[in-house]
Amino acid sequence: MDLTGASPWRKASYSGNGGQDCVEVAAHGPVLVRDTKDRGTGPVLRIASADWHRFTRGIKQA
Repeated sequence: MDLTGASPWRKASYSGNGGQDCVEVAAHGPVLVRDTKDRGTGPVLRIASADWHRFTRGIKQA
């Protein structure tokens, strides 16, 4: 996946183990999600922006 043009990756604000056990997100049309431990080598999930916003709204309401 070409990540050229992706916004800077942001680490989740709720992370454990001193920030080692968390996820990072970046905007690239869809929202990209990756595991911090596998930065640059592991899989990257692509989630449609509308679905990501629905997901984060649901978390905030829980």
